Amino acid sequence: MSQDAAPQTDSSPSDLVRVVRHDSGVVELVLDRPEAMNAVSTAMAKALTDAAQSVASDDSARAVVVSSSHPKAFCVGADLKERNALTDDELRAQRPGNRTAYRGILDLPVPAIAAVDGYALGGGCEIALSCDLVVASSKSTFALPEVSVGVIPGGGGTQLLTRRVGWSRAADLIFTARRVGGDEALALGFVDRVVDDPRATALELAAVIAAHSPVGVRNAKAAMRGGMDVTLAQGLDLEDARWHATAFSADRAEGVAAFAEKRTPNWPGLSGR
Repeated sequence: MSQDAAPQTDSSPSDLVRVVRHDSGVVELVLDRPEAMNAVSTAMAKALTDAAQSVASDDSARAVVVSSSHPKAFCVGADLKERNALTDDELRAQRPGNRTAYRGILDLPVPAIAAVDGYALGGGCEIALSCDLVVASSKSTFALPEVSVGVIPGGGGTQLLTRRVGWSRAADLIFTARRVGGDEALALGFVDRVVDDPRATALELAAVIAAHSPVGVRNAKAAMRGGMDVTLAQGLDLEDARWHATAFSADRAEGVAAFAEKRTPNWPGLSGR
């Protein structure tokens, strides 16, 4: 990624999740509650929702990296100190906001990459699972320990981990609540890359994605996501619809012209459709 332009941080009523806009359309969501190792409080969930919505509504966003300001933790999950003080009615009232926060990352229209270095436990693990790709260090630690404290994963963990690694491997991790390091997570298919500097690698990977057709990348993700839970025939129809949406866009015309002229494409993107 080019370092010519300084990243820009959005002004926001909450600094718990900073939105940093790098050049070339890469947006970084920095979990920034270091005093609590980014534990997800009610306020943290709201900040994550707001950050995801700001990206989802931004046509110039081409790829997202979710990172942490804490050197030893991505996110340690729910804020149990806050939760312990909640009544049952307050816990019920909190639940929709938490669901919206995790879905905000899962439903981003552009590829999202988690950069994990340190603890990704419970809800933190689920934030990573909500991303399309997970880049981690060998020093990272993943776990869904909810059954050990009397609940179950509630940020998508039971569904997303099973889809990533299969029933038996997900059952092993969720039923035992055991922790796994980065290398084992890679072997399980939980993590996609293990590197020395996850944030730097994630930003570089995001820059590669951002260099491609914005229309093509968004439609490819939509086809892949939409086709996960339907029949193959239905998935192929979804793919065809997204192919048409891309093939007759200004991006396709520019991509073909750039290839023929042996130059780098200047993508019109969503503004040129």
